Amino acid sequence: MSAINVAELGAVGDGNTDDTAAFESAYALAAAHVRGGVGRLVIEIPAGDFLITRPCALLNGVAPPRPANGLRFVGAGKNMTALVFRPATGPGSYLCRNEDSWSNLSFERMQFRSDTPGASFFSSYSTGQAQDYRFSECEWLGEWEYGLALDGTDTNSEMRWEACTVAGSYRKAFLYSGLTGRKQASPNYQDQFLNYWFTDMKVEYEWGNFLEFPYGGSINCRGGSYIITGKRPKSSPEYGTTSTFFRFPVSRHHDSVQRFHAQDIRFEVRDPDVRIIDCVWSSGTVHFNDCDDTAIAFQDFSAEVRPHRYTVGPRGPLIRYDSCQLVGRHQYRTAHEGESLPTVVRYDMCLLRSHPRTEFAVTEGTGPARFVQFTDCIDTAPTGDTSPPAPPSTPGVSPGPPPFRP
Repeated sequence: MSAINVAELGAVGDGNTDDTAAFESAYALAAAHVRGGVGRLVIEIPAGDFLITRPCALLNGVAPPRPANGLRFVGAGKNMTALVFRPATGPGSYLCRNEDSWSNLSFERMQFRSDTPGASFFSSYSTGQAQDYRFSECEWLGEWEYGLALDGTDTNSEMRWEACTVAGSYRKAFLYSGLTGRKQASPNYQDQFLNYWFTDMKVEYEWGNFLEFPYGGSINCRGGSYIITGKRPKSSPEYGTTSTFFRFPVSRHHDSVQRFHAQDIRFEVRDPDVRIIDCVWSSGTVHFNDCDDTAIAFQDFSAEVRPHRYTVGPRGPLIRYDSCQLVGRHQYRTAHEGESLPTVVRYDMCLLRSHPRTEFAVTEGTGPARFVQFTDCIDTAPTGDTSPPAPPSTPGVSPGPPPFRP
């Protein structure tokens, strides 16, 4: 497999010269080198700050002419190779576009920076071809509308981020599934959002959502540090000033997987408007394993934060926390007021940093949350209570919290 260096096509990388044409030429060469449906050219980007001013200059995959498998963009290092995206207008401008043209895309060792607030990094539309993306040692900076926006009726799946840094800010989300519902009878007819892996990440951005999946999905996050450092400017009634790492806002979907797993992650809840998860799925599973969000539990506001929020019904979602250290309270809403639910939430060998278990899970209803079960958890006894901790609950019998009071 051969390679082309954008410097050979006239890219300067001094941060001032417009290098757009060199990147457009590099992509055109890569598209021209497809043989037998397989890409044959690697695009190399040396150290430097490369200014790009036109949308889709880095990747402009629009079908026809033909689908292709395999395209690599390789930089010198995420603190060495920087692509500075400065289109004339922000919203609707994407640095990359892939519409059913490429699968098996790889971006390695580079930084992407939005220099026009509200620009977006990647638009991916698929009815079967766009899938298998990999980002390794990449970084995002600046104010974006979307990082990656996914749309279509099939695939847009099998995407992996490894040792990447998500910084900057996001008007919508870094990864957003189900952008417009284009070409299908209903937006709910999007069931392709499967298998996203985030491994050893540094997710430390100013405001916005990290992952927003209105149409379900199978999502895995493992390792790293997740921090929201600021407060979202109040710009829309949809979000207000709240920023959320994992937002799943639609309850029912057309034949879609609903599965989320977070493991070995350290979260910081620096502001009452920060949410770790807000999930209204009506089925599926949510699992936190060996996670810790108590890093700044000493703050005055921390005892009353509610960074984990769910709506639950008779089919779940099934929610489980294993060996986690948890701050504040967790809030539960029921899909139908007064509905009797089976046990759909379980905390196993967790440390409840701020409250006893009887006050940890709060509801918006008037009855106890008997659908929540605690097993071998360590909690904070009420003031003046010197009695030993309560024994573990038995299956189907859980201590209920007092009525929810805002």
